[in-house]
Amino acid sequence: MSTSSNLSSEPEFTPSTGFTPSTVAATFLPPEHPAPVSIPATPRSRQRTQQYRTLQAACIVQTAEQLSARVSERFPQAGLRTVADELQMVAEEAIRTCHRIRRPLYTARVLGLSLLAGLVAALIAIGLQVRWLANQDLFEAEHFVTTLEAGLGATFFLGAIMVFLISLERRAKRERLLVAMRELRALAHIVDMHQLTKDPESIHRHVPTKSSPRRSLTTFLLGRYLDYCSEMLSLISKIGALYVQEFPDPVALDAADQLFTLTNGLSRRIWQKIMILDQAVNDPAGQPGELKTVLSPGERGT
Repeated sequence: MSTSSNLSSEPEFTPSTGFTPSTVAATFLPPEHPAPVSIPATPRSRQRTQQYRTLQAACIVQTAEQLSARVSERFPQAGLRTVADELQMVAEEAIRTCHRIRRPLYTARVLGLSLLAGLVAALIAIGLQVRWLANQDLFEAEHFVTTLEAGLGATFFLGAIMVFLISLERRAKRERLLVAMRELRALAHIVDMHQLTKDPESIHRHVPTKSSPRRSLTTFLLGRYLDYCSEMLSLISKIGALYVQEFPDPVALDAADQLFTLTNGLSRRIWQKIMILDQAVNDPAGQPGELKTVLSPGERGT
């Protein structure tokens, strides 16, 4: 019964149907090596992938605003709050600075094109002068040398001025960017100064002297304070990277790398303090009950 049913289900190869064994095999049997299916990228997916290939200035500003709000809520009377507000202002100014760097310097470009036109006109005038002297009966070698020397001197002078004006735009943008980089370096050192006296060991084994700074932070607050300082240093580095993204100049790239090295080194020192603080929390010789209450998992958040 099964054999007859299988035979009845097979297609009949009649001239009227037009089927052949090859067409039936190509239609019903799977290919040995199927062709790969290419899925075209949609505009939405392409936009989603490209937004993670460049730094977004608006996202950096939003992160700086959120960090400033967190610091002001946690430490309303601390000087770190003022530094966080200043970092937010620097992030907002970075957007305007990037726009100015991206904008062409039309004055230098117009002057450079004008001098280029003058250089071409000078070369044409030299050629016409030499041709005119060659057609004269009184043409002498000394006249030719004098004319050629004067023309080449004027050409060299105009070319030097043209090169100066062409490089003027890049040098002006570079100077503006380096000024912004110096401000970021100074801000990074200011953040480091605020965490300089935050000693994690002084919470449990502190013997103050007459000149010792006032220490009023608990274990949890000291950990949050150090975390905020580390986040500020990271944002400073990202703002520097945002500048060179808009102006990939070799000197600017070196300045951004130096800024990254500086903030990374300062942040590493802060995290050494955080590790010492965590070790002090987990030390059985301390006050485990109180410290575990302060550093509960729910309080390790923002």
